[in-house]
Amino acid sequence: MAAAADATSITLYDLLSNSLLLRQIAPYLPTASLLSLALASRAFRALVYHSPDSVRYLDLSTVKPAVTANNGPLDRSGNSWRPERMGEALTEDDIYSEPLLSIFSQLADKKHHHILEHVHTLVLDGLSVPADLVRKIVAEDRFNVRILSIREVEHLNERKLQQVLRYAVRPTRPPGTPRLKGLYVFGAKEPGPATELVSSKKQRSPPRTPGGVMSSLGAQIGAEWNQRSSDALSSALARSEHHKWYQSEGRVLRRRPSAEWAETLKACEGIIFFDAVLCRGPRHDIAAVYADSGSQAAYLPPAVASVALGPAGCQSCHGCPEGPAMIRDSPAHHLPLLSPPPLHSSTIRAAQQPSMLPGTPPPRLIIRCEECLRGRWCERCNKWWDEKCFVGSASTVHTNGSTLTALQQTEALQEMAAEGNPPHDIKVHMGLCTAHCLVEEMMSGAGSAGMWG
Repeated sequence: MAAAADATSITLYDLLSNSLLLRQIAPYLPTASLLSLALASRAFRALVYHSPDSVRYLDLSTVKPAVTANNGPLDRSGNSWRPERMGEALTEDDIYSEPLLSIFSQLADKKHHHILEHVHTLVLDGLSVPADLVRKIVAEDRFNVRILSIREVEHLNERKLQQVLRYAVRPTRPPGTPRLKGLYVFGAKEPGPATELVSSKKQRSPPRTPGGVMSSLGAQIGAEWNQRSSDALSSALARSEHHKWYQSEGRVLRRRPSAEWAETLKACEGIIFFDAVLCRGPRHDIAAVYADSGSQAAYLPPAVASVALGPAGCQSCHGCPEGPAMIRDSPAHHLPLLSPPPLHSSTIRAAQQPSMLPGTPPPRLIIRCEECLRGRWCERCNKWWDEKCFVGSASTVHTNGSTLTALQQTEALQEMAAEGNPPHDIKVHMGLCTAHCLVEEMMSGAGSAGMWG
């Protein structure tokens, strides 16, 4: 009985006073809840504000003062900017940075014990984040951010952001800078359990009917929280599976990154890592292209890889000329940061680590840009052929050494439609593999308004 009494005397403060438990629990608490906990008592206030682990991971994407209503600018009080203030000498970045700058100022002041300096992972997905605000996070001493997530943010000038990043990694930068090591900017933000809980509150609860033990208010509250815990666990387990970069996913990025982004990633190589990487296809190596063909016509400038081809490799040789990237063997700049950002660590290794079962080898990562795959990748089933196994449908080599033009390919495919056998020297046509997907498209469109109707 004495042991049972001792067990029940453990309080929430006793649990959170354990730094290991606090480090594991704090990232799952919404920022508003964490700050509300600090208001409960002096003991909790000291626990939150004096422990670096409490705010090491800070997600402001769901904090109400940080969300700009209707994409309109707000002042420091969270109210819409007055017309007379719009006449001040303020830049557009100043106006749209104000909500987050106000929060950062509060977290950096003496009242909050300068807890901003303890934030190593900062999530600002979907908020108003101009490029000048990113510059301040990267350059100012009050920030100590290692991993920054700004996916699907508003009012971000990408050209200015690229300039900020290139300046941060300039050869003449001070030693130990930039502190920022990882940037999530290309992918899509996750809805997450917090968003799901907010949406569930909007649904009207069914009327309670008397009768039975479950009719009590306490039992119904307990059941509601059990359901919330189950939803959060299901969401976490879904996110812990192999990331789509390592699967035969096809297009991973919603928008194809510009050539300027490729140049920025090249400049930041080995210094700042991103949630996308440069394509390593052989056509991006000008020396290899010239050695193989004696001409630079086939050379492709640097490009960001946006297509995940899966671990199986080429349909013919089951490999790739550049070799697959793997977490333990490849340079870090060959591996993208995986979403969501890690909760309990702010290292690049943790952000790049795919989920693996104990004792299993690391998964193979094969990703390319679309230009590398033009004419050699089926956009429906994601089968593909590398440069050694297939030149490409745009200039397919015929058995007698000549090449097939686009018109000749179309004629050959029309013969295939009549005979039912795909030509061996054409593997992909109009983004579909001729062996399966194109045949299915032809059969489904025959005699109708389809592709071949």
